[in-house]
Amino acid sequence: MKLFAEMFTIAPGNKDHHVAIRCAVGVFIPLIILVLIDRMDLAIFASFGAFTGIYGRGELHRKRLFIQVRAGSLMLLVILLATLSARAGQALGLSDTAGTWTQVAATTVVAGACSLVIAWWRHRPAGSLFHIFAFAAIASIPHQPPLWQCMLASVVTTVFCLLIGISSRVVRSRRTPWAMPEPARLTPDEKRAARLEAVGYLVAAGLAGTLATVVGQWLGFGHNYWAMVAAVVPLVGRTTRHRVARGIQRIIGTVLGLILLAGVLLLNPAPWQTVLVIAVCQFGAEMFIARQYVLAQVFVTPLALSSTLLAAPAVPEVLLRDRIVETVIGAAVGIAVVVTPAVWRRLRAGSRAQRVAA
Repeated sequence: MKLFAEMFTIAPGNKDHHVAIRCAVGVFIPLIILVLIDRMDLAIFASFGAFTGIYGRGELHRKRLFIQVRAGSLMLLVILLATLSARAGQALGLSDTAGTWTQVAATTVVAGACSLVIAWWRHRPAGSLFHIFAFAAIASIPHQPPLWQCMLASVVTTVFCLLIGISSRVVRSRRTPWAMPEPARLTPDEKRAARLEAVGYLVAAGLAGTLATVVGQWLGFGHNYWAMVAAVVPLVGRTTRHRVARGIQRIIGTVLGLILLAGVLLLNPAPWQTVLVIAVCQFGAEMFIARQYVLAQVFVTPLALSSTLLAAPAVPEVLLRDRIVETVIGAAVGIAVVVTPAVWRRLRAGSRAQRVAA
């Protein structure tokens, strides 16, 4: 009951509307410009470039800029590798099946590598969830714009978000000291924890991607990377119970978010209206992501799917179906990965106790 109650408790706010406004503006302006110039094929690249703004949310201006430059550079590298991966598959003439399994393998590597880098840098949000999403979503687009256009949209959006991150310095009363403390070095225990966490991301993403692909080929589902994204959600948490709760919250929030999205899609929104929905959902997600994960997921789900629809239009009913199925698969795998070590430790402790008693 305590676990259930914690899932629906909202933590107190901490100027969350500041970062929410920054992130909403950071994604809205680039996307609305793409709508005006009729280049929605570049929307997904701008959307992932805008993820730069979610880092360094509570830091002083100089440190926030430093963190966002590193985070944005890593995301741009992921975007570049994803576009190259998509083109390599086409150049090699891989079949759909071979291409899918190659994408699962490549996304798994990205999951582990980016998790290690983010932990090494002590960035928050922790983990490689956004990098998994960006790489797999972009790599799965069959027909992409020229590479230089894809990267230009991403780079310009990233730079725009960097400027938004320090924009309050134009108001003297809002300026923070232009100083940054010396970053603390990781201790040996922290380095070991980072490596173990990276292994966890590899295992969770790889298992979820494999299972989702097998089930998808059997039952006709797609978008296996949503399972990989959902699988790593439980890996972020202080305790096993907290991590399991995040996995369950992911499923509950996704279901509620799909209901919200279904209502939006019934209105058959125009592209500019979809961009407005994305901005509102980005605002809502950042308002609650650190305070109430279920509520945040209600906004994250239509945010992610609306971005996907802008880049690669598809049958909405299929997207809604795939989203919930893949989320359940991924969250179940993630919870299993989190629980297994704890169960194994208890079994070993029980076996040891029995030997001592004997």
